[in-house]
Amino acid sequence: MTLNEHKKHAAITRPALGSFARNEWAILGAPCTVIKLLANDIIGALADQYKCAYADTSHNDDITLLPGRLANGASLEFTDQINYNQLNYSARLTLFKQKELFTEMDMVLVNGNHQQAKAQVIIIDINKQASLQKRLSQLTNVQLILLADNAETVFDFIQDALPDIENIPVYRLSDTLRIIDFFKAQMQQSKPVLNGLVLAGGKSIRMGDDKGTINWHGKQQRYYMADMLKAYCEQVYISCRDTEQQRDINDQYQTIADTFTGLGPYGAILSAFREKPDNAWLVIACDLPLVDEKIIQHLVTNRNVKHLATAYQSEVTNFPEPLITIWEPKSYPVLLQFLAQGYSCPRKVLINTDINLLSVPDINALVNVNTQEERERVNAIIQTKALQTNAS
Repeated sequence: MTLNEHKKHAAITRPALGSFARNEWAILGAPCTVIKLLANDIIGALADQYKCAYADTSHNDDITLLPGRLANGASLEFTDQINYNQLNYSARLTLFKQKELFTEMDMVLVNGNHQQAKAQVIIIDINKQASLQKRLSQLTNVQLILLADNAETVFDFIQDALPDIENIPVYRLSDTLRIIDFFKAQMQQSKPVLNGLVLAGGKSIRMGDDKGTINWHGKQQRYYMADMLKAYCEQVYISCRDTEQQRDINDQYQTIADTFTGLGPYGAILSAFREKPDNAWLVIACDLPLVDEKIIQHLVTNRNVKHLATAYQSEVTNFPEPLITIWEPKSYPVLLQFLAQGYSCPRKVLINTDINLLSVPDINALVNVNTQEERERVNAIIQTKALQTNAS
């Protein structure tokens, strides 16, 4: 192998993150106070639907000393306040650590006078014309232009710098409702695509037969589940242990082989996110034969992207049921963080994070089949339902 053939890094799909998160806008071209007030209005209007954040840089010359124990040499100080938590760092955050801290944020607004983001909102203010002109190199993806009270037109140098300016909306800065509607539309358009993942990679040791190949509803359960999810998901995949099991699956169905091996369902979920980290995943185990369209529809209808995941409360365990759950893209780094701490239980992640927890419309739907005795009992329920349906 020559030096030119050597590759240092594996080809892993990276999430579409900016400096802070997937959806981020730097607001620039106005005094910092104006930017903060605009951010307040936008966040106040969207906070019920999305997790919002604001990023800024302090330029108060009076603050020169390190706060609290940082002054005595501490690297990190945590304070559990009554209404919020506070973290003070003595070291400058790297871009990687910064993204980690903003992992669960759906939208981040940034004071563009001090920091950058992958999209920008320009405020045209006569008093900040020179300052804005210095930041032309930061205008890489302008999505909105706002005219301050003292401005009637967009500066010529801005028009020259933006070849697609005719496609960029221009509002008055005072038109708050219109600005809020713009951000609502942007967030709705950026809602993560929902894919489906049928967990069929288990070894079925207790059952004795491969649970994915059991015929409950006229075809193998893994295919039945995949076909059912197609009505609700952009793409549907069957999760499998390895390439050997992958070869046994009908080539009409897409598959994802585990790349996080030996971790059971946890590894399957991580493997799906590794494949498509910007998509949400409706994960369902093939050993839930009583799940039907009504259950899936209810889960999808009540999906809430503000939360890490949308899951059902199990009536049996009184805990969230991880194996019929919609996992949002923001759960990917959280799942990895739990794994780094030695935990590979998806239920533990759901219990200890912010999720949207639903009551299941039919408590029998979450019945899990792992043994031959359970198989016989559930098969009797399915046959009874079929007779009732035919009779009606």
